Amino acid sequence: MRGWVPVMMMNIRGATWWLMMAALAWTAAAQDCFSVKGGDGPGKGKKIVLLAGDEEYRSEEAMPALAKILSRHGFDCTVCFSVDPKDGTINPNQGDSLTNPEALDSADAIVMLLRYRHWPDAAMKHFDDAIKRGVPVVAMRTSTHAFQIKDGPFKCYDRFGEMVLGEEWVNHWGGHKKEATRGIIAPGMERLPIMRGVAEIFVSTDVYEAYPPADATILVRGQVLRSMDCNAPPAEYKKRRTTDKVEQDINNPMMPVAWTRVNKNAGGKENKIFCTTMGAASDLPNEGLRRLIVNAVFWGLGMDVPEKADIAMDGDFKPTFYGFNGYIKGVKPGDVR
Repeated sequence: MRGWVPVMMMNIRGATWWLMMAALAWTAAAQDCFSVKGGDGPGKGKKIVLLAGDEEYRSEEAMPALAKILSRHGFDCTVCFSVDPKDGTINPNQGDSLTNPEALDSADAIVMLLRYRHWPDAAMKHFDDAIKRGVPVVAMRTSTHAFQIKDGPFKCYDRFGEMVLGEEWVNHWGGHKKEATRGIIAPGMERLPIMRGVAEIFVSTDVYEAYPPADATILVRGQVLRSMDCNAPPAEYKKRRTTDKVEQDINNPMMPVAWTRVNKNAGGKENKIFCTTMGAASDLPNEGLRRLIVNAVFWGLGMDVPEKADIAMDGDFKPTFYGFNGYIKGVKPGDVR
């Protein structure tokens, strides 16, 4: 689908007409990206660019779902993908690809789930300009190791996680695909606007080992569970930390899984940063996590966080479970619904 052409119909009035217009707004505006026009709401006139590009956690499914939610709050949303140059289909393994990087030039905020991208300099320039402009960033899961750039003018982004988000890839802390995560709100953080309405968090992804810097505000810690069951009790065993080789109980202390900080960038401006090591497509059915991510967009933009944001998802959202090479083949950005 390349887009909808609205046709004025006779005898369509009032609420019925507006329902039709809302449906028409859910559109793929161009062949190489996915765009959805924001409706009425506090975000009206602001543009969110969502970057999908990881091989494992199905960002190509998560980002369109988040775009639809954010559009209901008024934000105009564009999702950019990694595609196969041979046929234009979405291919997360194409680490050198980013469709429509020009969308970043007018972005008011960036939501990203990337892993080891090595985009051409031209694409990186658009991202670098956005960062230096002071655009807020909402970064999910493997964005701690978003880039793998060893030389050239943008090699500093090889340390994007450490330098901007506050942590890079360290290690799996919980058992990958064996031990799920229960999010525990850090004491006192429930009073912050960014945490409004956030209640129970349970996700299928494991806890990452992470040590955000002292200037980060830790919002949520991840309790490692004994299994993938949401009702499983906390795990109880000892594990050695990667950084200092000190052995500790797996859940004492619990690793941070969501935090905020302010990044002072090379352009002399500041980026408000929200980072979570949760966020696979299969994590998004959890209402607590979805609300936290949506709240983070409002927080990053300096807007009032809703008391209880609308974070409802389509009833037919059935995310693919995470895993390498598990993406749905043959889908072009213009085919995304």
